[in-house]
Amino acid sequence: MPGIDESLLEAMRLPGARGASLVDWISGLALGAVGEAPGGDWEATAAETAELARHVAESGSLAAAGAPGTAGAPGPAVAPEKEPPVEDMIATTVDAYHLLRFVSTPFDSTVFLHLWLDRNDGNLALARIRLSEMADRLVLG
Repeated sequence: MPGIDESLLEAMRLPGARGASLVDWISGLALGAVGEAPGGDWEATAAETAELARHVAESGSLAAAGAPGTAGAPGPAVAPEKEPPVEDMIATTVDAYHLLRFVSTPFDSTVFLHLWLDRNDGNLALARIRLSEMADRLVLG
């Protein structure tokens, strides 16, 4: 099972990958980063994407329809150590895709993988599939 560095290097092998990081969306800190940083600064990028991820992850209206703890669904609210209500997010710019994939862990789910893809060379569908696989195999610790 790959750790942080191995997972980020694997992400960089995707076609069009420009940069990848693992970010804690509670603290806004990058736990690891490789490649170029959007804007040239991984710390600033981590803080900005963490704010967006935190907002989406804590939003009940974006959670899966019918999931326990969501609007209109029976059951208790989802505990932090359970699956995040949102699997991933995609932000597009004129020349790039930003894919944020939430990582589920046994102890908590406050991290996400951020992949920055060149829009001309990247394959967004392939990146989503591979990032999902990487998140499932990722070992933190």
